[in-house]
Amino acid sequence: MRTHDLRPPKGSRHAVRRLGRGTGAGQGKTAGRGTKGQKARTGPGIPGWFEGGQTPLHMRVPKLRGFKNRARVAFVAVNVSQLGTYAVDGKVSPDTLAAKGLLRSDAKVKVLGDGQPAGSFEVHAHAVSATARAKIEKAGGSIVLIVK
Repeated sequence: MRTHDLRPPKGSRHAVRRLGRGTGAGQGKTAGRGTKGQKARTGPGIPGWFEGGQTPLHMRVPKLRGFKNRARVAFVAVNVSQLGTYAVDGKVSPDTLAAKGLLRSDAKVKVLGDGQPAGSFEVHAHAVSATARAKIEKAGGSIVLIVK
């Protein structure tokens, strides 16, 4: 078998539609483009993003103003190294942090793992990072997650 003997499988290739070759050919005269108008003319036509005269999407969308995620839960971050500053009797909770003026009483607290703890603390928080949990437990402390 030679390359000139190769043929595509039967039915896999369609004959090319010969447009504009007379009315007897089935696709004559307007060649399936309808009558007149921008899309009937030769040339590049209209761009893919054109919306028929409607204000385009890129002009309707507000620019440079960011995006507000409505499902976002805002946490106040407290690092492991700060726990000693805000501890009361070896315990750190949102109430003790609010009493020291770090946050409002209704704010959610997340403990992050930056630094080293100054001692062993019982930490009450709404969320804790994995590194913070490991450092607090290694120092002999404990974590109590607040579920609301």
